[in-house]
Amino acid sequence: MTDAIKQRVWESCDALWDEELNYLAELVRRPSVRGETNPVQRYLAESMRAMDLTVSEEGIDVDQIAGLPGFSPPEWSYDGLVNVVGRAVAMETGGRSLVLNGHIDVVSAEPLDHWTHDPWGAELVDGRMYGRGAADMKSGVAAMIYALQAIRRSDVRLRGDVIVQTVIDEECSGNGTLSCLATGHIADGAIIPEPTDLSLVTAHPGVLWCRVTVRGSGAHASHAAAAVNAVEKLFLLIGALRQMEAEWNAPECRPAVFASVAHPLNFNIGTVHAGDWPSSVPERADTEIRFSYYPDQDFRDVQQRIRDRITDVAAQDPWLRDHPPEVTFFGFIAEPAVYKREDPIARIVAANSRAVTGRPADSFPMTATIDNRFFELYYDIPNACYGPAGDRLHAPDEWVDLESVRATTKVLAGAILDWCGSA
Repeated sequence: MTDAIKQRVWESCDALWDEELNYLAELVRRPSVRGETNPVQRYLAESMRAMDLTVSEEGIDVDQIAGLPGFSPPEWSYDGLVNVVGRAVAMETGGRSLVLNGHIDVVSAEPLDHWTHDPWGAELVDGRMYGRGAADMKSGVAAMIYALQAIRRSDVRLRGDVIVQTVIDEECSGNGTLSCLATGHIADGAIIPEPTDLSLVTAHPGVLWCRVTVRGSGAHASHAAAAVNAVEKLFLLIGALRQMEAEWNAPECRPAVFASVAHPLNFNIGTVHAGDWPSSVPERADTEIRFSYYPDQDFRDVQQRIRDRITDVAAQDPWLRDHPPEVTFFGFIAEPAVYKREDPIARIVAANSRAVTGRPADSFPMTATIDNRFFELYYDIPNACYGPAGDRLHAPDEWVDLESVRATTKVLAGAILDWCGSA
């Protein structure tokens, strides 16, 4: 592959930029929260077919993947929902195949009245696109598709297949990517363009979802002093878990890969549900918590440590001792991973990033989980996570920097050429 070919492809990326921008806007304008992902998936499938990719729309068979490493137990249904896989078959031989993977599910945009931009409007302001999923990660999906489109529009003949995976359920399990790999959509390398500010991810913690249910003794509010308020008992447990979080984040507890991160582990109180009437003492209180843990820990041990801490705190309270809290793990069982900058695909991405941006690519340990773990831990596939810059992920007024999307598109296009080879 010559520099002239790469330069021609990058010029094609620029020529296609307005088209790519409109494409990203169409993705953002299609809400794709859990269970409502098919409209955007069908749009993606149609666009891939228009590129002459071989496209399949595939459901997730829980029975098929339930026994596999990396599976997370869902409490929701995948009935009728699909992943989309598009394959660009190599036109020459002698190269390596590559997966480009991105998730299209997004988290809720509520509360809508906290947004100053329409969460589904794909509004453009001062070089940014605003909207739920604009950064996380529909911009990365647009970039990987248009990187391939630029190569095809430049009449470059790749030596290796490119497999485009747009997956669901990344935000709560990763089962979409696991299903893709389990059904045979694998390759010699993989890139996931999550929003990383044009940097490479070197590590991430494991993530667990947990539900804690506390029972109280309900009553009319006029007799609250003689009742047991489940919310107040839940507060006791939350306080203890906050103390546990502080202990785990202490400098002496951090492994070397997270030594530079002030607060690598986050125990997030994500939901709280209790009561249904202001004048009634709540009989029950539930919280759902996102825990994280270090790469040198096993998720089963972490789950047990969480249970033990809750049990120990409950044993010190007369009511909770006789009415033990219920602890249920569901959704995410995402194991931690460490990634090597010297892996061949990471070196290729870094080299193209430098060529496009004019500066060396940074790298950092992420405090969220990413689907790269499946390629790294279970399929031994060299991989990299690199993508655009953005902010306000999972919050009102999420945005992505558009020039970083353009840069990501060029970096991905260059990486495809270097990894797959071309003629």
